[in-house]
Amino acid sequence: MTKPLALTMGEPSGIGPDLAISAWLNRQELNLPAFAVFGCAETLTARALTLGIHNLPLRTASADQLPHTSGNDSLLVVNSAAVEPNCCGQLNSANGHAVVESIQNAVSAVFNGFCSAVVTNPIHKKNLYDTGFAYPGHTEFLGALAQQHTGQPVTPVMLIASDILSTVPVTIHIPLEDVSKTLTSELISETIRICNADFIKRFGISAPRIAVAGLNPHAGEDGSMGLEDRDVIAPTLAELKADGINVFGPLPADTMFHPRARARYDVAVCMYHDQALIPAKTLAFDEGVNVTLGLPFVRTSPDHGTALDIAGKGVARSDSLVSAIKLAEKMAAGGTI
Repeated sequence: MTKPLALTMGEPSGIGPDLAISAWLNRQELNLPAFAVFGCAETLTARALTLGIHNLPLRTASADQLPHTSGNDSLLVVNSAAVEPNCCGQLNSANGHAVVESIQNAVSAVFNGFCSAVVTNPIHKKNLYDTGFAYPGHTEFLGALAQQHTGQPVTPVMLIASDILSTVPVTIHIPLEDVSKTLTSELISETIRICNADFIKRFGISAPRIAVAGLNPHAGEDGSMGLEDRDVIAPTLAELKADGINVFGPLPADTMFHPRARARYDVAVCMYHDQALIPAKTLAFDEGVNVTLGLPFVRTSPDHGTALDIAGKGVARSDSLVSAIKLAEKMAAGGTI
């Protein structure tokens, strides 16, 4: 048997359980690789009934059994702590510890060789913060888990990937007013170097073309609209070019994302969260995949939130999760994307 992907259930009150069930039921039609859900089996069973699916073939297993257990005839579940099973659309901070545990267990399963990659369903950050969760989001938490397992410092980098556009934000979950003072040459350089290395290793692109957005309007117009582009970003890119990285910019962000511009690069590195995610989600909202670069394992995720308002209603689209599963399989196999 091949090692399955480790799929976390995500926030149990959201659409994560819906998507996991839908993906498994349509696995053959969608040509999906084997996966096991890390989460609460009772919640999955209850959600299936809410969705009108009776007798969902579900089987619990321990992580070490996964490489030797077929998921063709039953949805494999590695149980984490129990959560309130009938919680559609209703957040309960008491469930937060189980959400965190499922992520920890999925990462451990990959490090122990039981699973090939991690695919995470969306979490509700505020609900986790109420339980003492100390990380801004999945990306930073996965970096901390990787460091715990390896004993080596890890810098996780967020990539929003699709066939239409791939973007990387240098700063992620921080207030906009903090972006300028956080943007150092060291941070920009490290982000681009990690992006370059993983596009070579994980995506099979020998010399990735990396376009870099400026921070200010018109990329600062040589200092007339802010100094960061001229004094921080441009000199950093010159050093990266000297090291053989195929990088160019800083570019005015407002002209980077039309079709002719996108044809010039493989990935766009942006200075802050919305500068990267607005174009990515506008162009490929249903197909976009959140990938964490810089980790010693593969991690992908749907590029959307928990959608509490439609949980259990049978209308959640699984396109992004399906794309995340397929991309994780390809990246774990080391194939060209």
